[in-house]
Amino acid sequence: MRARLRAWAELLRLPALCTVPGDVLAGAAAAAVRPNRRTLLAIGASVCLYEAGMALNDWADRAEDAVDRPHRPLPSGRVRPAAALTAAGALTAAGLGLAARAGRPALTVAAPLAATVWAYDLALKHTPAGPASMAAARALDLLLGAAATAGRTRAAVPSAALLSSHTLAVTTVSRTETRGGSTAAPLAALATTALLTHRLPAARGDAAPRGLPGPTLTAALTALYAATAARPYTHAALNPSPPLTQRAVGAGIRATVPLQAALAARSGARGSALLVAALAPLGARLAKRVSIT
Repeated sequence: MRARLRAWAELLRLPALCTVPGDVLAGAAAAAVRPNRRTLLAIGASVCLYEAGMALNDWADRAEDAVDRPHRPLPSGRVRPAAALTAAGALTAAGLGLAARAGRPALTVAAPLAATVWAYDLALKHTPAGPASMAAARALDLLLGAAATAGRTRAAVPSAALLSSHTLAVTTVSRTETRGGSTAAPLAALATTALLTHRLPAARGDAAPRGLPGPTLTAALTALYAATAARPYTHAALNPSPPLTQRAVGAGIRATVPLQAALAARSGARGSALLVAALAPLGARLAKRVSIT
């Protein structure tokens, strides 16, 4: 049973799950509405759709993984392909169901989000549109938080654009993680990180909670974001070997959490920002046991 649970944890990339709630909470913060019951439903929907994408990803890549990643759960035989596909379908249905309970605006965003997840895994991943479709999925996930919490998404569009820019950069780097050799992708990701680091602190509602010394909360979280991503990107650019490229991808995924927290903080949602930031050490701890990529 323990081996089976570990196989599913690897399939679903359990550490990456810590990057999911922050999308919804950053979206709710951008809409300037306190999290409520609908926000919790949206987080549940987001988690289900994200994990559906993880299961579907391995199902779609099972032939490629048999060559490049034979240790993965499907090619190693620890999880049956039919089980992974069934899980993807069930999690998608659960995600849409939770979004429907959060209200029509949430379902209006969740439906194209689910479609984007399936389109990416089944058709777009290995095309030039792959990184853009992944970025669109992250943007929609953030907008889901605004739609569920406030019933509107317009105010959350700038935050969604910043998050999607980061996701576009990380996904572009990930396309060469098994073979390496790309200097341009990590350099572009490094430039994106620098741009976001410059842009994040300049926004409304940036006020640090009592007791936080030095910089404001947004600036502190922005610095954490930059520190998490910049060094691995630099190493991958200088030596684009598979191990360093994979390390850069993992760092980029982990950097999503402080980025989400900074987005929430710059909208004035200090509690949400600190809650999201607390997920970072949890994700790092889980990543020591299960690969995040």
